Amino acid sequence: MTASTPRTPTRIALITGGSRGLGRSAALALAADGVDVILTYVSNEASAQAVVSQIEAMGRRAVALQLDVGDSRAFDAFARSLKAALSATWQRERFDFLVNNAGVGLHANFEDTTEAQFDMLYNVHLKGAYFLTQKLLPLINDGGRIVNVSSGLTRFSMAGASAYAAMKGAVETLTRYLAKELGARGITANTIAPGAIETDFGGGRVRDNAQVNAMIAGVTALGRAGQPEDIGGAIAGLLGEGSRWVNAQRIEVSGGMFA
Repeated sequence: MTASTPRTPTRIALITGGSRGLGRSAALALAADGVDVILTYVSNEASAQAVVSQIEAMGRRAVALQLDVGDSRAFDAFARSLKAALSATWQRERFDFLVNNAGVGLHANFEDTTEAQFDMLYNVHLKGAYFLTQKLLPLINDGGRIVNVSSGLTRFSMAGASAYAAMKGAVETLTRYLAKELGARGITANTIAPGAIETDFGGGRVRDNAQVNAMIAGVTALGRAGQPEDIGGAIAGLLGEGSRWVNAQRIEVSGGMFA
């Protein structure tokens, strides 16, 4: 680089639920691609700080902030904390990428799903993603990107996931509207839809239950359940420069489940 060559600004990603599972994998994959990371956690600060340390060991900067995406009353305070972190760590007022990843699982048949369980899923997956994105829009750079994490369960149906899949279906619709309405600012919005992944999500059923794992492998074209790195790498790729023209899309990353 010559003295006259402008330096490319550091890209910063905010990943909700970045202390474990798919969020952690996405944070590490983005750091490997030269992106700095702000990640959120609900209660396990130690796990979040461990991810921060891993990212810093890769030569990138990272910050962990507490946030319960199921409590929209906390979003004003979170936005203030985010502004402070951007100023203190990057001397910036805005960030580039928002990954709405935080979520909770529920496995319950339709007739057994309670209103309280439904409301919990709604608050985290739909209301949380909707109003957190709205709150943070002034802090997202023009030309930025939004990735909302959905699920393969919006394409295929498996018993016990009606409420969860309904929320994710709404998230996919929301994503298309974000792409439409934010296009004037050059902001893209896309959905990543993972298949069954071996994490602690939903009590770790896919990871820890050998029968469930074998069933998933049997209906997947690539012959195995997914790993967190399969999704983290896909998110990083969607946020890479080569995907700048991808917009308003649902991208399933399932290894070909029920292909």
